[in-house]
Amino acid sequence: MILSAEKIRKQVNEEKLIENYSEKSLSGAGYDLRVGRFYKIRGEAILGVEKRVLPEADEIIADEITLKPGEYILIETMEKVHMPKNLAARILPRSTLFRAGCSLITAVVDPGYYGTLTMGLKNLSGANFQLEKGARVGQIVFEEVAGEATTYNGRYQGGRVV
Repeated sequence: MILSAEKIRKQVNEEKLIENYSEKSLSGAGYDLRVGRFYKIRGEAILGVEKRVLPEADEIIADEITLKPGEYILIETMEKVHMPKNLAARILPRSTLFRAGCSLITAVVDPGYYGTLTMGLKNLSGANFQLEKGARVGQIVFEEVAGEATTYNGRYQGGRVV
């Protein structure tokens, strides 16, 4: 079952589900995530069965960036989430992004995860795309987990970008 705005607000107030919460970002059945930081990745990556090598991520210090056609960056949210054992979440792009020719690359947020969220953003269009810190880029939708969930205990716990 997807949590309604009322349930999300209750979880924020009682369980601190979202830090740096803004009532303006709450929608009918989700919460709009805002851009906090920008990162450019460099270097090669490997994702094998046993071996994992991630590229370096350099923060782009700016209040606004321009993505050229084909350019890719990582975005870190202003918000931090504190996922309880009974909730998981999906992050979906806001429709303005794909209408502007951009794709938001996201993942599932597991029960037990806490920290900022990192997403990829790629400009698929043939024109430049400007993005400001604080802009709402993705909607997080919280879902109840049926049964006993295993909690996240991976490398990105706490909001690590790479």
